[in-house]
Amino acid sequence: MKNKLVSVIIPIYNEEEVIENCLESLAKQSYKDLEVILVDDGSTDRTLEIIRNWKFEIGNLKLLEQKHMGPGVARNLGASEANGDILVFVDADMAFDKNFVKDLVKPILDGKSIGTFSKNEFVTNKDNIWSICWNINRNLPADRMIGKNYPNSAPVFRAILKDKFLKVGGFDTDGRYTDDWSLSRKLGIESTLALGAIYYHQNPNSPREIWKQARWIGKNEFITGTFLRKARSFVLYSLPFSIIVGICKSIIKVQPRFLIFKLVYDLGIWISVVKSFFGESKFM
Repeated sequence: MKNKLVSVIIPIYNEEEVIENCLESLAKQSYKDLEVILVDDGSTDRTLEIIRNWKFEIGNLKLLEQKHMGPGVARNLGASEANGDILVFVDADMAFDKNFVKDLVKPILDGKSIGTFSKNEFVTNKDNIWSICWNINRNLPADRMIGKNYPNSAPVFRAILKDKFLKVGGFDTDGRYTDDWSLSRKLGIESTLALGAIYYHQNPNSPREIWKQARWIGKNEFITGTFLRKARSFVLYSLPFSIIVGICKSIIKVQPRFLIFKLVYDLGIWISVVKSFFGESKFM
């Protein structure tokens, strides 16, 4: 099938340390019928300054701005301004193989799928001790974000036909960690696997970043979605459980700093759980 214009939509919030790598890899894509739409969610650092300089490098780049309302709102705004027939949703801290977009949208162009995802998501900072601990916690190899045995369908759509996206009203905007799963629920189907489509993501590489990410993960519907889940998580992420699990895995994996990781990570989630009882704002 003939190529269609693809709109790559990226919500951004204080991304000065990563946005250049993301844009550089998009500028080198082999798929040329491409527009890049960045939606700033109220950044307070140098992100916007860096992006404006990149307008000279990527001709078909569009920058939108909104108040800090969360990634779901940002993605929907980007989609509303997109000219492409296919929408691709990625994050600012990702970088991409030159054939990523081409491989990701191929099943859609071939008429075999309305939307796709890829399992070929690799860790860029796999030698960082805190990144290693992050993957130990997730029971994954140090170099992968998604396990090889992951199913060939997923609740997250990396690429989707624009008309299917608009038909269901886009993403939910309640600011939950799982807001990007909402398309699958609305459509009643999951995305399908796109072979190839290699991309790279960075794990948190310091206790500070682990804390920030844990606070966000604590808004996962499977952690705080219902009262019973909140109550269960309140116990499972409490200090006694963190110490027990942290010590056991530190010994099994011969990684002493995993205990520090586990204490920081679980405390971040536990605080999000506690605050969820009082209706804390979902987005950060």
